[in-house]
Amino acid sequence: MALETLKGVTEIGGFGVLAERPMHPEGQVDWHLFDEQRKEKPIYIDHDVNMISFRIQDGPIKEHGVNGCQVDTLIHAALIIIEGLNEKFPSSDNINTIAHLYHALASLENRKKDREARGVEGKSEL
Repeated sequence: MALETLKGVTEIGGFGVLAERPMHPEGQVDWHLFDEQRKEKPIYIDHDVNMISFRIQDGPIKEHGVNGCQVDTLIHAALIIIEGLNEKFPSSDNINTIAHLYHALASLENRKKDREARGVEGKSEL
C-alpha cells in the first residue's frame, strides 16, 4: 500500500525514477540496459513486487561526478510515502513523522551550506 503513493512519480529529490525494466524481445530483462538507465535514473520502483531501490552516490561529487542519489533523496521518498498515507489515514503520528523528516532535510541542507562555506563540499574532507 505504501508504494501506491509513488505511482506516477517521475522524480524524487531531483533524481529520475525508472518504473520499468527494459526487456529483450525474448521477454528477458536486459540487465545491461537496465544498469545504463540506472545511471540516469538512480531510483527504481517496481510496483509488481512492492519494491523501491536507490543507486547511492559513490564518493564525493567533485571527485567522482554524480553517480547516484544522496541520503536526502531517501528522505524525500519517505516524505512522499508518509504524506500520501496521511491523506488516506490521517494521524498525529504521521504529522509528527512528516515534521521530523522536514527537519532532517533542513539539517542536511544546513550541513551542506556549512561545508560550502568552508570550501569542503563535494570533497573527502572534514
